[in-house]
Amino acid sequence: MQQTTLIIFKPDSIQKNLVGEILARFQKEGFAIAGTKMIKMTDELLRDHYAHVLDKPFFPGLVSYMTSSPVIVLALRGEEVINRVREMLGPTDSQKAPKGTLRGDYGEDVTVNLAHASDSPETARVELARFFAQSEIF
Repeated sequence: MQQTTLIIFKPDSIQKNLVGEILARFQKEGFAIAGTKMIKMTDELLRDHYAHVLDKPFFPGLVSYMTSSPVIVLALRGEEVINRVREMLGPTDSQKAPKGTLRGDYGEDVTVNLAHASDSPETARVELARFFAQSEIF
């Protein structure tokens, strides 16, 4: 089934110049770019995007990290892209991610882990609408 998902290249992937490597791996899997842009995350946007962890003690550090540099948001389209991208990334905690996964190869921990990826079709729809106008997805 064709799907579109949201990917956020986090500050570490940009600071370490890994965006091209990660994107190349996605494209080798046959996924296509449907939209992309570089943005500066705001506190308000992060509160909305990470509403499910607002009350967690790590949230202030997450905001500090996610606002430390611009990020790249990507609408990525492909067959079963949501689950396949999450498999390619590996577990959220990079220290538990096996080698061969993106986080296992390049991530550092549970926060500094290269990228965010939508976890379901419903979440993808909400997240894509948060970062892209309909006219920005092709």
